[in-house]
Amino acid sequence: MDARWVLHLDMDAFFASVEQLTRPTLRGRPVLVGGTGGRGVVAGASYEARVFGARSAMPMHQARRQVGATAVVLPPRGAVYGMASRRVFETVRAVIPVVEQLSFDEAFGEPAELAGADRADVERFCEQLRRRVLDETGLVASVGAGSGKQIAKIASDLAKPDGVRVVGRAEERLLLDGLPVRRLWGIGPVAEEKLHRLGIGTIGQFAALTDTEVASILGATIGPALHRLACGIDDRPVAERAEAKQISAESTFAVDLTTLEQLRAEVGPIGEHAYRRLLRDGRGARTVTVKLKKADMSVLTRSATLPYATTDAATLTSAAARLLLDPQDVGPIRLLGVGFSGLTDVRQESLFPNLEFPEASSAEQSDHTEIPAPQPVSSPATALWRVGDDVAHPELGHGWVQGAGHGVVTVRFETRGSGPGPVRTFPADEPGLGPADPVESLDWPDYVAGSAEPD
Repeated sequence: MDARWVLHLDMDAFFASVEQLTRPTLRGRPVLVGGTGGRGVVAGASYEARVFGARSAMPMHQARRQVGATAVVLPPRGAVYGMASRRVFETVRAVIPVVEQLSFDEAFGEPAELAGADRADVERFCEQLRRRVLDETGLVASVGAGSGKQIAKIASDLAKPDGVRVVGRAEERLLLDGLPVRRLWGIGPVAEEKLHRLGIGTIGQFAALTDTEVASILGATIGPALHRLACGIDDRPVAERAEAKQISAESTFAVDLTTLEQLRAEVGPIGEHAYRRLLRDGRGARTVTVKLKKADMSVLTRSATLPYATTDAATLTSAAARLLLDPQDVGPIRLLGVGFSGLTDVRQESLFPNLEFPEASSAEQSDHTEIPAPQPVSSPATALWRVGDDVAHPELGHGWVQGAGHGVVTVRFETRGSGPGPVRTFPADEPGLGPADPVESLDWPDYVAGSAEPD
């Protein structure tokens, strides 16, 4: 009998699975979700795409090349993922009152009724939880269970896809010892490199070190804490998490950047990193901030506030690029950061994601200063259709754009509840075709209406 059981629930290929759920024609096909531009990266890949080697954070052009002509590439729809995530974890909270949600698609729980339960009871509980999530949402989760968060998270990875893995106390040591040290919670690339230089490649080898050795390698604070996890000691509580007020990413350069072209080349990857964090958080952002640290260590910040909160990558990264200052004017830049704030739930994406922003004026600042940027220009009179856009037709209902160009647009009319739907091709300026709320593709009218926030 084991006293404590912590569960880790992880939705399988969440972004791609939501696309396949709401667009039934895509079920069984290799789906890539992410930026479609030249520097775009994969935010999510279906298991059908993963068999070709595609994975999250991979450059989109590389993933498309590996999957081949069968790849279906779609821009992220944060509003849809947010609604689906909310329903998933409301379902989980109906069973486990305290849930520590880490992101859109994963969370910890510690069911009180499992205290002292045997392995069979825990497996049964996990299977029932997965079935409940599937019945309520149509989405598949994998669940891991163990004595603490570390083991539970490793177990859920081993359970994927579409499974349950319960790790009992007797097998924890054997499981941990053979895993790469990078799998240990808190070991990043820098710590991994330090350990590898000393010939320490597995969690078991790390656990065999003394406390003094660990402290000398990784520091007196973080070292012993990681060593405890490596030894299978993990008493961290499961608790609700406060929502972040800002999501950001930054990079310090080995050599200071001295031209605007160099900055523009770096803002894309850094912005994509922050954007992937935003997607996993499940909210949209209204304010974009660029941080520039100069060679003299002074910091410049510039911010632009959009008229709406969005998860549209093109809108957010375009705003970040236009906030850059020329190093020829302000001096060499040693660090660049991109941040998103004004975070809130998004019910509808921008219908005009490719809006141009007026150029912001540049000014040198000696201290940490915020410079407001102009608002975007007015929306164009008509939408420019792109693959993945949600549309509505008065007779055919809700659909999504499968192809656009050369004056025509091809639309597949389907939602979660419809099953695979018919395809129609229209002139691009078809008057009966208009933008639609992406959330309607979930076809959860009663749930969506009950979840809507008051104006």
